[in-house]
Amino acid sequence: MHNMSKKDIFFDLDHTIWDFEKNAEETLLELFDTYRFNAFGFGAAAVFIETYNRNNHRLWALYHHGKITKAELREARFADTFTELGVDPTLFPKAFEIDYLRLCPQKTNLFPHAHETLGYLQEKYTLHLISNGFGDAAETKVTKCDLKKYFSTIVISEAVGVHKPHPKIFHHAIANARTAIPQSVMIGDSLDADVRGAQNVGMDAIYFNPNKSEVPEDVKQSITALDELKTLF
Repeated sequence: MHNMSKKDIFFDLDHTIWDFEKNAEETLLELFDTYRFNAFGFGAAAVFIETYNRNNHRLWALYHHGKITKAELREARFADTFTELGVDPTLFPKAFEIDYLRLCPQKTNLFPHAHETLGYLQEKYTLHLISNGFGDAAETKVTKCDLKKYFSTIVISEAVGVHKPHPKIFHHAIANARTAIPQSVMIGDSLDADVRGAQNVGMDAIYFNPNKSEVPEDVKQSITALDELKTLF
């Protein structure tokens, strides 16, 4: 990949800039206390959070490919977690999920060096955002974390009608940014949605891999921390 030939850098939001796991954990710990989950025999909050994160990740993968709807994702991620932990999900009030949806996007934990790196890149490149997140939540996250100032364009899959890795959203984002695929690069944590989605339309991609998972052979470039981008660009 010839990074010096790039002019436009596209970022994913959740799990790449906005630390979803950390923000979800903070929110669920608060709700764990508020809703007295221990009374239902869940045990430690960590067990609930680990189970939720696993189910949420699985359901988002289905959502990426249009196999479930936004409403189905939101309903199933908690219902499946309660069921897996041996609790009837109908025992919990709807207010629980409403509180989660209200509180979580307001959290402001970003991956280390996010502002520093975006500020550095913005001086040399035009930055853009492509998110599979929901419009209302993504807007809140970007605003609360003071991220909007970095990005010339922001594309939310819900507004486009298709999600990464569908080629249409990448072509839409490129046209919206008034740029071209050869001078663009995508950075994200999802091998499926971000990296291979971009590569399938001919765009270079960088895999954000903070957990230091094994990097597949078809991934040409990867980083484990955002500030590595300062040496790449």
